Amino acid sequence: MTVWKEETAAPLRVVAGIAWRGDRYLAVRRPEGKHMAGYWEFPGGKIEAGETPGQALVRELREELGIRVTDSHPWRERVHRYPDLHVHVFFYMVSAFQGEPVPREGQSIAWVTPAENALPFLPADLGVVAELAAMSGPRN
Repeated sequence: MTVWKEETAAPLRVVAGIAWRGDRYLAVRRPEGKHMAGYWEFPGGKIEAGETPGQALVRELREELGIRVTDSHPWRERVHRYPDLHVHVFFYMVSAFQGEPVPREGQSIAWVTPAENALPFLPADLGVVAELAAMSGPRN
């Protein structure tokens, strides 16, 4: 007889920033050697012990892209199970930042309009990508 145990490990907590420039948001392609390499995502990363999601957002975008977030707010949370990973993603709208995004970790970057985005995004991000495409008017 097989006994099924429900997974009790807490999901990995990550933050993702939806950084806007006019009517386009920034997409980042995961580089070779990383989990789910080749997929596109919103920039961000793991929330470290003792960090709030907002603090992690500022740190991750500085480390990953060399920009300093100056205006952002929490927007959505999503929990997603991959076959080998369980994540809880905190999405932030980033309406202002200083600096020009530069890929510092071997990733590619692109500015895309929500309605025309056809990039293969991570499954955990697909609902947010669809929601952004369906929105009209201000993003908040």
